[in-house]
Parts: sequence; C-alpha cells; structure tokens
Amino acid sequence: MKKIPEFKTEAEERAFWRRHDTGDYVDWSDATPVVLPRLKPSTRTISVRLPESMLEQLKLLANKRDVPYQSLMKAFLAERIHRELHPAR
Repeated sequence: MKKIPEFKTEAEERAFWRRHDTGDYVDWSDATPVVLPRLKPSTRTISVRLPESMLEQLKLLANKRDVPYQSLMKAFLAERIHRELHPAR
C-alpha cells in the first residue's frame, strides 16, 4: 500500500482523491458498511427567476401545508426528477 500524504487543506485532499484511486492507499478487505442516518446531503445556493405569480402560488401551497416554500419547491422538483428518470412502465 502507498502512504497517504499529509494535506494542508481539505481542498488539497479533495483534489488528491479526484486524481488517485483509494485502492492504492487503503486495504478495503476489512471494511464494514456504516449507516449515517443523520447525514444531510450537501446543498448549494442558487438563484432561480420565477414569475411573481408563480412564487405567490407556491407560497400559498406551502402555507396550506405548513412548510417553507423553498422546501416545497425542492419536494416538487425531486418528485418531477424522479418521474422523468423512472417513468411508470
């Protein structure tokens, strides 16, 4: 096994692992699966321009469901993405 180098920053480490295979540095034969139930996916802030009427309608729907409108929008997008990627057969 190769020795894992010391990294000065997380960015440096990420760049390293993008270019190298962990199999050259880690013996995975003793690895055991781990469940991380509270792990939240990484998010990125974006800007989306919506017609004001659409935003108001989204806020009304969110209010009826007692959820933040951004959360409702994410749920709607996730549902649509799932339908597009996995159409009913």
